[in-house]
Amino acid sequence: MSMSDPVADLLTRIRNGQQAGKDAVVAPASKFRMGLLDVLKREGYIRNYESYNVRSGVNEVRIELKYFDGEPVIKQINRVSRPGQRVYSRIADLPKFYNGLGIAILSTPRGVMSDNEAREANVGGEVLCQVF
Repeated sequence: MSMSDPVADLLTRIRNGQQAGKDAVVAPASKFRMGLLDVLKREGYIRNYESYNVRSGVNEVRIELKYFDGEPVIKQINRVSRPGQRVYSRIADLPKFYNGLGIAILSTPRGVMSDNEAREANVGGEVLCQVF
């Protein structure tokens, strides 16, 4: 079965897992999702993630969610660019999210990176999601 928006599916699994108080959630794995999870880990929004092989040709990723004083670290996680409406931004036009407390995750020609990393690399791209 094909999925029309795998990024939205991943974000929804994370959001639902944190609302339910789960320690970890499982999602289908891909290189693009791993890049997105790598940014979330570097920025401190998730504890860790690991990919494993379910059976031949089927990989999944286990995402360890992060909490602080019993509250989820991720307060809000929203999809910005969708398959029906792509949102691209030059680095000069990229707004700060929650006055710099939140991050935007971009898909750039140099890979998936946070808005801060994109500003340092001086590269724009597709705005995938915003996390606070």
